[in-house]
Amino acid sequence: MNSGRKSIPSEEASKTRLRLWLRTLKVSRMIEAELREKLRKQFATTLPRFDVMAGLYQYHEGLKMSELSGLLKVSNGNVTGIVDRLVKDGLVLRSEVPGDRRALRVRLSGNGRAEFSRQAAAHEIWIDELLGNLSVTDAEAVLGHFDSIIPGLGPDRKKAEY
Repeated sequence: MNSGRKSIPSEEASKTRLRLWLRTLKVSRMIEAELREKLRKQFATTLPRFDVMAGLYQYHEGLKMSELSGLLKVSNGNVTGIVDRLVKDGLVLRSEVPGDRRALRVRLSGNGRAEFSRQAAAHEIWIDELLGNLSVTDAEAVLGHFDSIIPGLGPDRKKAEY
């Protein structure tokens, strides 16, 4: 009889899911380390700079700093230092937001868009090489599995009952 509570996972299922999490984390960290090294060597840049530029690339008109930090899921403080350096390097432009004296909008400059395009093309090649052992079918299956996990990870998920 089900009392409305979630069933307690079997020890085997729980251990398997824990191994999945640890393996996902390991693979993610290994790929991230490779990307950091390649970005440093080929473009003399960092992964956080790449991530900020990637976020801005999607929004031609730019984003408020708070929107950018929300998109990247990092604090405003983390983004500010990176944006400051990108502005200094001529890759990002800053402008005031009409009606909000405290807010700043940032967007990629023409040079920033061109530079990010070069970096993104290399990034795609690197990812293809790093994940090349997966067939397209297997990659699509993994994507599907991750897609089934995502809804349970959002802020509206129900708290686990213990």
